[in-house]
Parts: sequence; C-alpha cells; structure tokens
Amino acid sequence: MKKTVIGWSEYVSFPDWHVNAMKAKVDTGARTSALHVEDLETLDNGEVEFYVVLKVTGPRRRKKVRAKVVKWAKVRSSTGDYKKRCFVKTRVQVGPVLKEIEISLVCREKMVYRMLLGRKALERDFVVDVSRRHELGKPDAHLKGS
Repeated sequence: MKKTVIGWSEYVSFPDWHVNAMKAKVDTGARTSALHVEDLETLDNGEVEFYVVLKVTGPRRRKKVRAKVVKWAKVRSSTGDYKKRCFVKTRVQVGPVLKEIEISLVCREKMVYRMLLGRKALERDFVVDVSRRHELGKPDAHLKGS
C-alpha cells in the first residue's frame, strides 16, 4: 500500500463533527492524538459533551460535540506529568485519507496547535517529511462526508 507523504503540520477535518480545516501538528514522538476542547462534561449515558474551538483569534467560535467515551487513561504529557484523560473515537480526514482514530480530549490552550496527530493515527497510511509543512494543501479539495 502506498503511503501519503505529509509535512510536520497539516490541515485536518472531522467530518462526523462538521469541523473542517483545523491546523494540526504531526508528532511522531507522541503515541496518541490530542485535541484541545473546552467545557468537557461527562454524561450519564457513557458519552461526553464538549466544545471544539474553531477560531481563537478575533471573535471566538466553538462547535458543540457529543461523543461516546472509549476509555479514561493516564497519559504522560510533554512536561512529564501524568494526567487522566478522556478518549473518544471519530473519523479524521488528512488529505485524501479518511480514517477512524482515537483522540484524547485535553486543554491545549497554551499550545500553538490545538490538534496533535500522534503515531497511532499516522501508522499504515502516512510518511512524515519533516522539512515540509501543509504538504497536502488546503483541505477543501479533498473533503469527504462533511
């Protein structure tokens, strides 16, 4: 199977959540993917409700999302601290590739990128060229299912 070459930063979309063109940092050092969310609320039916921040500059825009919890697990952050995080599954669109991945929901407000694509999301489909950025261009040309 031929793998798609991506750069260290790419645009990603979440068609099931109607969230398009979010800049993501590709991080082969991170095992799991992480998404910045706000106001995470645990519901009684095994789901969580949260807001995905669509725009951080100018007027703030957020998208309310509800998802089934896959697991709660301790994750070591880049600072070495362990924190319990909620994991959900959803489809992600990266260039021509549409696949289901597991994402931890976390506060990344101090980070430059609100989305981090980890190794588990990259395996089998991508090769990372660290000298490139936005190798796949704007996502409008290859969005599926949004």
